[in-house]
Amino acid sequence: MKKYMNHFRYGWLLFVAVLLAACGNYQKLMKNASPEEKFSAAKNYLQEKDFMRASSLLDDVSSYFRGTAMAEDVLFFLAESYYGQKDYYSASEYYKAYVKNYPRGKFVKESRYMIAVCYYSDSSDPRLDQSSTNKAIDAFAEYIEFYPTDRRVKDAYKCIGEMQEKLAYKGYLNAKLYFDLGIYLGNNYRSAVQTAQNVLKEYPETKYREELSFLILNSKYKEATHSATVKRKERYSEVIDEYYNYSNEFPNGKYIGAANRILKEAKNVLK
Repeated sequence: MKKYMNHFRYGWLLFVAVLLAACGNYQKLMKNASPEEKFSAAKNYLQEKDFMRASSLLDDVSSYFRGTAMAEDVLFFLAESYYGQKDYYSASEYYKAYVKNYPRGKFVKESRYMIAVCYYSDSSDPRLDQSSTNKAIDAFAEYIEFYPTDRRVKDAYKCIGEMQEKLAYKGYLNAKLYFDLGIYLGNNYRSAVQTAQNVLKEYPETKYREELSFLILNSKYKEATHSATVKRKERYSEVIDEYYNYSNEFPNGKYIGAANRILKEAKNVLK
């Protein structure tokens, strides 16, 4: 046990010594090194995945190299260093700046793709704002338009599909929220129907198609049960029509039992 502890202490001391030496070298670079030396060190830090030090050095020399042949590399490596830190907003801004300033640059293809990847990585939970999701779809679509034969087009289409499913699910959650509100402060069932129909129109191939279709049926049924007498016949007729829309597409669907009960009740009311 004592021997093991001695090895542990030695290993720990060695690690601390290496860490302190690395910190010391970095501080010397920041204070005394030439811009060229800082740029070279930044590239080494990038290779070692020390993205924070890389970005600090690159930020420090960016103004020095502005207008020179080196400025292109500095800008792209800055984008890479911020992406490595998972600062996707800053990374996307630097990638976009690169594309704007160097539309024929050696990293323009990579930058266009990484703009989309940054938005994709920054895409939030479906319950939250989906601005980045929409931007990711647009950026991947733009990349496909620029490079239709590129090897990454397949991945771009896959990411677009994933983002579209996220938007479809958000739409389903919005429709479900209206359904859950019911007749609170108005007829929210009609809003649920319209929201779900819009999602199906925009994303007809979504994997949430059955959930949306049944939600439309169930919303129309609930709306009918709360309707005034003068509107009940019309509303329950709509329910029956919607039942056949659902059952024809999903004859063995997971909601078919509930749908059959809705049909039975609608028919009884119309009798």
